[in-house]
Amino acid sequence: MTNEKRIYLSPPHIGDREQRYVQEAFATNWIAPLGPNVDEFERELAHKVSIKGALALSSGTAAIHQALRIAGIGRGDTVFVSTLTFIASVNPVLYEGAEPVFIDCDFETWNMSPQALERALIAARKENRLPKAVIVVNLYGQSADMDPIIELCHRFGVMVIEDAAESLGATYKGRASGTLGAFGIYSFNGNKIITTSGGGMLVSDNDDALAKARYWSTQSRDPALHYEHSEVGYNYRMSNVLAGIGRGQLQLLEERVRARRAVFERYEQAFRNAPGIQFMPEAGYGRSTRWLTAMTVNPRIAGVSAIELVRALEADNIEARPVWKPMHLQPLLRKYDYYPHTEQFSVSDQLFTQGICLPSGSSMSEQDQERVISGISHLMETRRATHESA
Repeated sequence: MTNEKRIYLSPPHIGDREQRYVQEAFATNWIAPLGPNVDEFERELAHKVSIKGALALSSGTAAIHQALRIAGIGRGDTVFVSTLTFIASVNPVLYEGAEPVFIDCDFETWNMSPQALERALIAARKENRLPKAVIVVNLYGQSADMDPIIELCHRFGVMVIEDAAESLGATYKGRASGTLGAFGIYSFNGNKIITTSGGGMLVSDNDDALAKARYWSTQSRDPALHYEHSEVGYNYRMSNVLAGIGRGQLQLLEERVRARRAVFERYEQAFRNAPGIQFMPEAGYGRSTRWLTAMTVNPRIAGVSAIELVRALEADNIEARPVWKPMHLQPLLRKYDYYPHTEQFSVSDQLFTQGICLPSGSSMSEQDQERVISGISHLMETRRATHESA
């Protein structure tokens, strides 16, 4: 076992600014849920992404759940969801007793395929089972191609919920990722581009809808002197301490994006001519944050598979991961419908088989990154030499 220090996939990157807001929370005794930092974090993030309102919550999952409740999702309804994602995009659909239908991605963006979405919407209309919402996931720091997706959903009368948990700081045709749909979701989990340790945000231009979600997220407490409740509620609000961390982190968002993109550029330079390796493309319509550097490895050409690279890096105390296992392949979700990119080919299946996410933290040193690059290069060169001598 190596004695080298652990290199993590996407560790938190905390500085000094966050401490000032947290210290203010302690100095004023605002350590419980809600407080001045929460109010300011909501205002500052809404201003940052140029949207009317924001609601700070305990997680991105909670934000998706609240958006689905606003959309009126209930038992027997269907919701279309990107298949290449983390299960948090799907679980809130199940919370409400609805059924997910999974939509493939395309090779150009690794995000939701408008082609597959259109086929799914046409089929749903024929069955008189149009979804009440489509959850579009912006993967690994890049926005989906939202214009054709929104046009399709508008044509079929379906709400768009933008899961931008991984793409805060990305842009689409000059607009902030997460602000194109009726509702947007951000995550501040410990591995995200900015973090509050744990937390999320629901954003929208619909003030009335956000007010309703705010009510639900504070246990649906009615405006009465005593504790009065007329609807089911949730304990979903962010704490004032965590919001303080978020305020400091938000000020450094652009710096964090530049750092992640620099990490990607060094990987891309190192493996630009490596046989069998291709990086997740950056779509021409906007800027990716490169939250995670993701690439595919064709084992027939590279002489090594993605999972072999993950295991080899782990042996050197380096954390790398396969890309998300598509939702339609998950044991919990296999019974639900799935629409591949074409009727004959599933893009997400191939990306899962060949994809790998490399350590991409914004605090990553060039020395640590060189360790990752050397580990990959060594295995590929060893395999190539073995193949040539065979």
